[in-house]
Amino acid sequence: MERKMKARKSLSDEILTAEEVANFLRIHPSTIDRLAKRGDLPAFRVGMGGDWRFSRASFEEWLESRKQKSEWP
Repeated sequence: MERKMKARKSLSDEILTAEEVANFLRIHPSTIDRLAKRGDLPAFRVGMGGDWRFSRASFEEWLESRKQKSEWP
């Protein structure tokens, strides 16, 4: 099957569910829903009024942009 769909594409092409993002961040899924609705977390909906989905690459960029840069001597 075309090399297992090119080795399941790359991880950066992976799509995450709200539950997977919530588990990763160790926060409640309703918080993920609220952040996505406000546009604070890059997401898109599947279907008409469906569940939120997250591009792994966009999520990782969002996460990196929120890390505080520590200034160590």
